[in-house]
Amino acid sequence: QVQLVESGGGLVQPGGSLRLSCVASGSIFTISTMGWYRQAPGKQRELVADITNGGRTNYADSVRGRFTLSRDNAKNTVYLQMSSLKPEDTAVYYCNHLIVTTAMRLLEVWGQGTLVTVSS
Repeated sequence: QVQLVESGGGLVQPGGSLRLSCVASGSIFTISTMGWYRQAPGKQRELVADITNGGRTNYADSVRGRFTLSRDNAKNTVYLQMSSLKPEDTAVYYCNHLIVTTAMRLLEVWGQGTLVTVSS
């Protein structure tokens, strides 16, 4: 009914940059909060950043100042620009949205994940 598709992951050297994208499609009436989580090997999934439909952003302390989150409501897309990447940013990154469907149901939807590896 609703799906999220992520792209942009890959291998990057420390200090480098990547941009992740997440596109939502399906029976969408509106998208409330859009966000990114990550899960490193052996660790719990954690919030990286999220953004409300009003554009207010929230960042984890570990990425504040290095990552920038933005959204394009017309395209149902959220972008995570990651700069000054560190090896500890290595993880599978998942987008997560709160979506109101055309049937007026509120759903929490996850993407399939995209791997980011920061290594020399």
